[in-house]
Amino acid sequence: MDIYQHFRKEERPFIDQVLAWRDDVEMKYQRKVSDFLNPREQLIVKTIMGNDPDLVYGFDGGREDTERKRAIIAPEYEVIEQGDFGLTLLEASYPQKFITLEHRDVLGAFMSLGIKREKLGDLVVQDGTIHIIAAAEISDFIKMNLTGVKKANVEFVDKPIDQLLQSNEAWQTKENTVSSLRLDVLTKEIYGMSRKKAGMHIDAGHVKVNHRVVDDAAFQLEEGDLISLKGKGRSRLKEVRGQTKKEKYRVTTAKLI
Repeated sequence: MDIYQHFRKEERPFIDQVLAWRDDVEMKYQRKVSDFLNPREQLIVKTIMGNDPDLVYGFDGGREDTERKRAIIAPEYEVIEQGDFGLTLLEASYPQKFITLEHRDVLGAFMSLGIKREKLGDLVVQDGTIHIIAAAEISDFIKMNLTGVKKANVEFVDKPIDQLLQSNEAWQTKENTVSSLRLDVLTKEIYGMSRKKAGMHIDAGHVKVNHRVVDDAAFQLEEGDLISLKGKGRSRLKEVRGQTKKEKYRVTTAKLI
């Protein structure tokens, strides 16, 4: 089976990486722990691994409902446990009464240190507290070097994973029937605007798919894709449930409200 036919051309490098992980585990009998993967990447791993009788795999991002997760691929005789994923929960406080911090402010502070997004899991910023799930191998670097976000002085400390804050983000799920899986069609449907206006946003570079700007209105979305529209928030194509007799697509979408 040609695995590539099920995915986009630009996803081939990641597919090749996953295939290399799988082959390496099979040959060396040593487990592989990945960096943090977005939902689309997790779906690709699941598709490639399938029901391989010689290997087991799992995901963890600190809690079942986290968006970004690390993967482990291991020989079939191994047992994968939560402690194997190399996750660290880091916490910092800031004076909410005097300083307002948003998700993008904190993430930008991490990026300014040269930390790759792939080494960071879910980030929660609320009620004067910052929680971030990070790869254990960089936690000491973060604690030593990230001492300020905007005008707030911060000090990150380790916390038990089970104390991860429940994000107050709320997702609204909706079942739709759409004419196609084009980016402009789904953007129109999810964000409640005309197709022409959706196309204008796309042309202007206001729309990202899986954290990458996509300026092609005809771009085909697939199950698991994350979408963000500048000024309008994030959404997700959760499920493609097949087609109607008139060849329209039944889809389930979710939008952050």
